[in-house]
Amino acid sequence: MRVVKTGIAGTLESSDVMITVSENTSTGINIELHSIVEKQFGKQIRKVIKEKMEELDISDATVSVNDKGALDCTICARLEAATYRAAGIKHVRWEEK
Repeated sequence: MRVVKTGIAGTLESSDVMITVSENTSTGINIELHSIVEKQFGKQIRKVIKEKMEELDISDATVSVNDKGALDCTICARLEAATYRAAGIKHVRWEEK
């Protein structure tokens, strides 16, 4: 999958996360993290984002994260939605894993 525009998912509500995925001018995954729990969980949040981007086969993107204490599953869901939007995919065939 390739990022071709900016995609956004999530809210700034408590226990949620707003994620923006956009094109990266250089190579790799660039994570810009702003979190109310960054000191405690920053490493874990970055790990979840990197693993999900690998799973989605994205190698170059900028991921801006504004976290309000979201769980890992919420971060994954928001990241996946924002990434599909950034790749211009409108219809996703969801499967059970």
